[in-house]
Amino acid sequence: MSDPVRILGVFTDEEECAEGIESLRRAGYSKLEVFSPIPSDRVLEALALKKSPVRVFVLVGGILGALSGFALTIGTSLTWPHVAGGKPIISITPYIVIAYELMILLGGLSGIAAFLLFGRLPAAESKIGYSERFSGDRFGVWVTCGPDQTGRAESLLRNSGAEEVERETA
Repeated sequence: MSDPVRILGVFTDEEECAEGIESLRRAGYSKLEVFSPIPSDRVLEALALKKSPVRVFVLVGGILGALSGFALTIGTSLTWPHVAGGKPIISITPYIVIAYELMILLGGLSGIAAFLLFGRLPAAESKIGYSERFSGDRFGVWVTCGPDQTGRAESLLRNSGAEEVERETA
């Protein structure tokens, strides 16, 4: 079996880069790696990456924080009841503040924990194929494919507006 080939397409424009990514994905190329000089929603949309699980951790942490805030305040009121002027022992309105604060606290802490868990940090060395021009003003798209698919990938990149197309054996 022959070695896979990596093809680099260098783009000057964000739209052309996103167009190139979309055309590659439509053609069935799934092993793509993109370098971008700016945060680009258009490029991320073209890559169609799955959503980060961090948001679920923050939601669960926030819900648990709010529930624990209500449990803490209601439990404290039931353990040490203090009847003042015939008012009910459990009154939700004043407990909302504590529940809100614990929701923010646990949501934030679980978000930090999820970020550290899923962030794949630290990156000790730079990615293979990275070039300094991708931090300046160029977008880079690396495609990994079989030797028999290189011609099609190169033509898709050129047709999308790549100013340079290079080939490298992986």
